[in-house]
Amino acid sequence: MLKTGIINYQHAETNLVGYCAYDNSNTNKRPLVLVFPDWTGRSGFADKKAEMLAELGYVGFAVDMYGEGVVGKSKEENIKLMTPLASDRGLLRDRVIAALNAAKKLEYVDAARIGGIGFCFGGLCVLDLARSGADIKGVVSFHGLLNSPQGLSTQPIKAKVLALHGYNDPMVPTEQVLAFQQEMDSAKVDWQFHLYGNTKHGFTNPMANDDAFGTVYNSRSEERALLAMKDFFAELFN
Repeated sequence: MLKTGIINYQHAETNLVGYCAYDNSNTNKRPLVLVFPDWTGRSGFADKKAEMLAELGYVGFAVDMYGEGVVGKSKEENIKLMTPLASDRGLLRDRVIAALNAAKKLEYVDAARIGGIGFCFGGLCVLDLARSGADIKGVVSFHGLLNSPQGLSTQPIKAKVLALHGYNDPMVPTEQVLAFQQEMDSAKVDWQFHLYGNTKHGFTNPMANDDAFGTVYNSRSEERALLAMKDFFAELFN
């Protein structure tokens, strides 16, 4: 039976409100997969992904990046919420590590088998979790921002990395894609990069319908990306 609940945790002075889902008919400890949301914050989209992961046999933990469970309701609000973290990657890194530390303490989590996924801004978050040198198995970025942090100390990346990306994503230029691939290769990471043709930013989100802005849902690319994610975690955790 699927069990869900709110998990309150802290980062410095910020109160954070995560959402956890797991199958409580299984009494064994199981892998944890953190879910880093897009720029709106920990909305129903991220929570549903945590539930999807629970149905796959994992503990899904949707992360609160903004505090108090705040969710943006417009592009302007989203930008205002995201900018302090996107412009201070040290702060962002500390916050994603706070989520990892809180979630892995849950009694039903196997702390030796942890992964993460992220969408758009959340893709940047999950990649920065890997870049932090966190002792996790792997991360998956869905149409994520790929630019590496500047001015931060680098740590060996222990996680395997899977990036799932739209070829026509206007928010991540080709130069950034190539730089990311070179970054992963130079760091000797076990990495994969899947490009989906005729696919723009936000392709996994059914609410993405702003072609002029560059965010367009693509059900076929979403299906392929989710299958790639499932295969990735099956390889890592089994």
